Amino acid sequence: MKGSTENSTTGHAHPPLHTVKVLRRTPLNRVFAAVYLAGIFVLFYHHTRILLSSTTISSFLIRFSFLAADIVLAFMWSTVQSFRMRPVRRREFPENLKRVLENSGEFPGLDVFICTADPYKEPPLGVANTALSVMAYEYPTEKISVYVSDDGGSELTLFAFMEAAKFAGYWLPFCRKKKIEERSPEAYFRSNCVYCPETEDIKIKYNAMKKRIETAMEKGEVCDEYVSSKEEREALSKWIDKFTRQDHPAVIQVLLESGQDKDTSGQSMPNLIYVSRQKSRTSLHHFKAGALNTLLRVSAIMTNAPIVLTQDCDMYSNNPLTPQHVLCYICDPAMDPKLGYIQFPQRFHGLNKNDIYASEFKPLYLTNPAGMDGLAGPCYVGSGCFFRRRVFFGAPSSMVSPEIPELSPCHVVDKSIRSREALALAHHVAGCNYEDGTNWGSKVGFRYGSLSEDYFSGYRMHCEGWRSLFCQPDREAFLGDIPLSLIDVLTQNKRWCIGLSEVAFSKYSPVTYGTMAMGPLMALSYANNAYWPTLSFPVIMYGFLPQLALLINLPIFPKVSDPWLILYIFLFVGSYAQDLIDFILGGGTLQKWWNEQRMWLIRGVTSYPFGLVEFSLKCLGFSSFGFNVTSKVVDDEQRKRYEQGIFEFGVASPMFVPLTMAAMINLVSFLLGFVEISRGRRRMEEWFIEMFITGFVMLNSCPIYEAMVLRKDKGRMPTKTTIISAVFVYALYTAAYLTLKI
Repeated sequence: MKGSTENSTTGHAHPPLHTVKVLRRTPLNRVFAAVYLAGIFVLFYHHTRILLSSTTISSFLIRFSFLAADIVLAFMWSTVQSFRMRPVRRREFPENLKRVLENSGEFPGLDVFICTADPYKEPPLGVANTALSVMAYEYPTEKISVYVSDDGGSELTLFAFMEAAKFAGYWLPFCRKKKIEERSPEAYFRSNCVYCPETEDIKIKYNAMKKRIETAMEKGEVCDEYVSSKEEREALSKWIDKFTRQDHPAVIQVLLESGQDKDTSGQSMPNLIYVSRQKSRTSLHHFKAGALNTLLRVSAIMTNAPIVLTQDCDMYSNNPLTPQHVLCYICDPAMDPKLGYIQFPQRFHGLNKNDIYASEFKPLYLTNPAGMDGLAGPCYVGSGCFFRRRVFFGAPSSMVSPEIPELSPCHVVDKSIRSREALALAHHVAGCNYEDGTNWGSKVGFRYGSLSEDYFSGYRMHCEGWRSLFCQPDREAFLGDIPLSLIDVLTQNKRWCIGLSEVAFSKYSPVTYGTMAMGPLMALSYANNAYWPTLSFPVIMYGFLPQLALLINLPIFPKVSDPWLILYIFLFVGSYAQDLIDFILGGGTLQKWWNEQRMWLIRGVTSYPFGLVEFSLKCLGFSSFGFNVTSKVVDDEQRKRYEQGIFEFGVASPMFVPLTMAAMINLVSFLLGFVEISRGRRRMEEWFIEMFITGFVMLNSCPIYEAMVLRKDKGRMPTKTTIISAVFVYALYTAAYLTLKI
């Protein structure tokens, strides 16, 4: 494999199930890290020497601020290096599974968890497509059980899955017969599929289902004409006036039962179960982590499969052979018994050519997991992850037994999922007070204590001694939706920052608890995400302070003739160059990398500080935060602008104020500096670094200038935001002029 060395296979006498190779650039990464680290220490020496020679209060504060900013940057740089110490690339050979699995009866059961929370932000048709795509896996259908958690408690979502259950009877045999790879109906029909009478027929059936679901969504209720059976009418009758999304009883509806329900070819259908856990305004529900734990318990009662797949509702299966890739590890007799889960990368469809919002998150979903895979394994990213059920019940060497034996991963289910006993117990464990006085959320299941339940749960599993693997087949396993407006992107990032801060500044901090439990490299890997929000400090310092220095004529960086300038150039170019190389080697382009680093700067003055402030206020008892679902609904104009690579602002969000301020103050300071240097009032030698920084930020701010001045569409920067930002910039300049020259 190109760019890799050190081949390792499973087994010698038989064809391998999988291989792993360490990337060839690993030694170069280690050498560069040592050289760059030496440069950082020299920079700190320079900072300290200058700081101690300060003669005024303002110069001391400015130099101390830059020292603190560079300490944060140095720490975050060190966390990134952990991913570069031993990155690996794995490959699986599903065609060799026959040597360990002779017939379909030997395939382990698979429980799939799909979570949705709001039918108007996460359209039920899209959620149904996700479910249909995994139900159509190239896997024994009697071994698949799909559980849909509806935390919105909506009859519209239940109706959509009633319709999906009927359509699945036609769709699954069609997929098997045509051997299609895109098994989400919506994705298949929008692709260049080959049309024939059979394809036309299945498309007509899909469009009919789609129309019924969308009509119900428009009316906000399910019409009687769409209810075709007594069982459906009885299920939908549970939605009465007192039934609200915040307060309602548990609803568990078995829509398909394997062995009982058949498709049009006579083959058994997978299990399909709708679950809406009990909600009460007086009980904590722990957001998505609570929903997943409910599914863990309900599935344990009904099927208790040894493998659990968690899926975001918009992340459909793009590769029907994905479970076989997982079995290449799970069924390997030589595999480490401490293997807890296998993470697939999150990939997305609908990205515009240059990915203007860096929604692909290549470092988070591709580069960094490959680096962690060479250590103890990647972190859990919330979707596309196959778990061993045992991993939810304590460390590999000491299982934490659940409160009732039916929830144990060792429990053998011997009752029908429609049996009265199974449904009664399932409703009981889906109750809002069931977890009171138990280990759920602390020692058992997905862990509570962070809005980023995926990060925290994977982190705790690694701390307990479990390992994980990163599986990246040539064909993407899953494809998901992306937010198409900047405010949705930043709001999602802010939520992540709040959740990550809850871990970073707790007793489970990766720096302390993580280092003792996992060792320094894995701890640094987890710290890279946990301390994201702290990057707001250096980004704000470098985004405003040099610019204010230019405006008030106060030099703060070395001159061109100063030898220390070489150090600044090395640290800046070295960091950016290595990041660019990793990005390009990961399949990116130069333009996408530029947009990636621009979004890093944008997040540094928006979602990072806002998330940190909101977390701090919560800790002080001044505010509380909830789980805001990212909308998957966009209008045609917004989509068109996104496809053209145009930034979408449109709303007067507080997060746009510091962003607009940074764009304004960099533009004004650069123009003033340019004029002053051109007229000979200042020397370029003295102001080179300040001019470079302001010019760099100004270049990154081009979409903001365009949105403020040139655009007239609905996605432009609101005039209100521009005016408020201008007032704050003037106030900031006045304050700097009065204080920094002391």
